[in-house]
Amino acid sequence: MLDIKFIRENKEKVRNAIRDKNIDLNLDYLLDLDTKRRTLKTEIDELRQKRNEIAQVMKKGKRDEKLIKNGQEIKKLLAGLEEKFSKVKKEYENLMWYVPQIPSEDTPVGKDESGNVEVEKVGNLPKFEFKPRDHIELGKILDILDLDRGVKVSGFRGYFLKNEGVLLHLAVLWYALEKLLGNGFTPMIPPTLAKDFTLFGTGWFPFDRDNIYRVLPAGKLELDEKKEEGTNLIGTAEVTLCGYHADEILDEEELPIKLCGFSQCYRSEIGSYGKDTKGVYRIHEFAKVEQVIICKNDYVTSNEWFEKLRDISQEILNDLELPHRVIQMCTGDMGAGKYKMYDIETWMPSRKAYGETHSCSNLGDWQARRLNIKYKNKKGDIKYAHCLNNTAIASPRILIAILENYQQEDGSVKIPKVLQKWVSQEVIKPRGK
Repeated sequence: MLDIKFIRENKEKVRNAIRDKNIDLNLDYLLDLDTKRRTLKTEIDELRQKRNEIAQVMKKGKRDEKLIKNGQEIKKLLAGLEEKFSKVKKEYENLMWYVPQIPSEDTPVGKDESGNVEVEKVGNLPKFEFKPRDHIELGKILDILDLDRGVKVSGFRGYFLKNEGVLLHLAVLWYALEKLLGNGFTPMIPPTLAKDFTLFGTGWFPFDRDNIYRVLPAGKLELDEKKEEGTNLIGTAEVTLCGYHADEILDEEELPIKLCGFSQCYRSEIGSYGKDTKGVYRIHEFAKVEQVIICKNDYVTSNEWFEKLRDISQEILNDLELPHRVIQMCTGDMGAGKYKMYDIETWMPSRKAYGETHSCSNLGDWQARRLNIKYKNKKGDIKYAHCLNNTAIASPRILIAILENYQQEDGSVKIPKVLQKWVSQEVIKPRGK
C-alpha cells in the first residue's frame, strides 16, 4: 500500500507502475473516490461541529424552537452523509489494496517472464556418460518417493517421502536453518494458520487469493465475512513472520530484525494446471525455511539487506554444489508489492533447464504500511519500516536438483558432503543393492 498523499503527488509514477505490473486498477477512479471521501469528511465534520454548538446552547436550559429544528435538520443531513461516506470509504479502501509498489529504477520493464534478465550464472552443468533419470524414476528406484499413494491419499499433486528421502528432506532444511543461525537470525516456528489481516498485509490478498487454502470452523460450510475474520493456511512463513510485529512501534535500536521461519506451506496452485504436473516441482504442501528482514526506512539500507539475503541463499546452493543462476524479475513478473526482486533457479537435468528454487524480494514500506509496522528513530520521528523476504530453502523441490545432479549410472545418488552427517551415509543406493 502506498500513502494516498504520495499517490496524489506522483500520479504518473503510480500510473506507470499499475501499467507495468499488469494491475487491474483505474487510478483516476480511485483518485475521484479520494476526493469524494475527503469532501464528505469535511462536510460531516462541519455538521458535527454545528450539532455540538447547538447542544452546548441547549444545555444552558433555554428552549429555542429554531435551534431544535436546526438540530433535527442537521441530524437528518448527517445520517445521509454518513451513509454515503461509509460506502465511498469502503470502496476507496478496497481499491487501495490494489495500488502497487513503485519498482526500482533498475527493474526491467516487461509484460511477463520473457522480460526477466539473467544477472549471474554459477557452477558447471553436470555431464553424464549415461542417460540420466528424472527425480520420479530415481525416487522409485531408491524407494524414497511414492507419488501414486500420495495421490491416492492426498489427491492431485500428493506425495509421500520415504526412507532416506525423509532424512535428505530434513537435512537440507536443517542445514539452511543452521546457516541462518550463523548469520544472526532469530529462529521461529510460526503459525501456519493466519488471519485475513496478515494475508492482506503481506499482499497475498487480494492479488493471490485463489492460491490460498481457506479454513472453515468445524460444522460451517461458509464464513460470514461481515461478522468474522477468516482463517487461512499460509503459503509461506513470510505471512506470519511479518504479522508478528503488526500494529507495533519499534525502536530504531532494535533494527534490523532478522527472523527465519521453519514451516509447512500450502498453495492451491490454481492457475498452474497443466504446468509441472509430474513429480514434486509444483505441489500443494511443502516445507520451507524463510528469511525475513525488518529494517530502517532507507533504500540504501534495505537494498544492502536485499543483496545479503541473496548471498545467503547462494551460499547454501554453493555448499550443496548445485549449479544455479540469478534472475532479476521484470515488472510484469514481480508481483504488486515488490520494489526489487530476484529469483534463483537451480539446474534440473530432467527439465534440461533451470527451475526456480528461491525468491528474494525488497518491498520497501509497502508491507509495513499494510501491517502498520513502524519504528521511532533517534529524533523521535515515527516511520514505517522496510520489509524484505527470501527463501533460504524449500523442500522437496530442492530435492529434484540434488537427486538429478548427484545421480550415478546404477541409479544410486551421492549425498552432498554438507548433508552427509544427517543422512548418515554418503550414497543412497537402490533398494536391495
